[in-house]
Amino acid sequence: MASLLYVCVRPEKGAAEAEHVSFLRGLGVDELDQLDLVATPLTDDVLARHRGFVIGGSPFNVTDAEKTPLQLRVEADLERIAARALEDETAAFFTCFGIGVVTRMLGGTLTLEHPESTSATEIRTTDAAASDPIFGPSAPALKVFTAHKESASAAPADATLLATNDACPVQAYRVGTHLYATQFHPEPSPRDFADRMTFYRNNGYFDAEAFERVEAEVLAADSVNGANLLRRFAAHFA
Repeated sequence: MASLLYVCVRPEKGAAEAEHVSFLRGLGVDELDQLDLVATPLTDDVLARHRGFVIGGSPFNVTDAEKTPLQLRVEADLERIAARALEDETAAFFTCFGIGVVTRMLGGTLTLEHPESTSATEIRTTDAAASDPIFGPSAPALKVFTAHKESASAAPADATLLATNDACPVQAYRVGTHLYATQFHPEPSPRDFADRMTFYRNNGYFDAEAFERVEAEVLAADSVNGANLLRRFAAHFA
């Protein structure tokens, strides 16, 4: 069985390539297999071949009123990864768009009431996170990057809430022992996140006319340490 697989769900090629590099660096591994889920459907052999999956972000939203066949297929493939992790047959770390897919799959509710613009923000770990091998060492708080429109209104019934903040109550949760989902982006450095902004300038994650100011704030962010979570995920499961 191979080690870790980065699953790309970004249609923008440049953003996808850069995100792969960010995850490679964030996980602290020498190599990281990748699957462009936008271009290539998930197959059973890929699903069975990896000990762990890390799923990147996407401009897709689970709450989108109209979805293309591509988005519907991508969501279905992500659910297959989540289902396998729920059975402890692999491990999975879903980020951003992915937490919406998992939340819906588990019967949870998504909302547009807790958006976060492109920025660095502090999140607080919960009491339940203290014993978690991935989040516990980061207690009581860590700084991460956020940029999203939808979020879970509450952690699903079978999930353990691991992190929260005032702006977005559900920042991370775990289901069972092998499935993690975060609303935030754990992998990018300030430079990575600033570069990503160029691909989504007009997607509503920040005021396009304030690009330079937002970029400067992102680049000035210090002590961003979400990548520590990924390193622990790799060490624990891969």
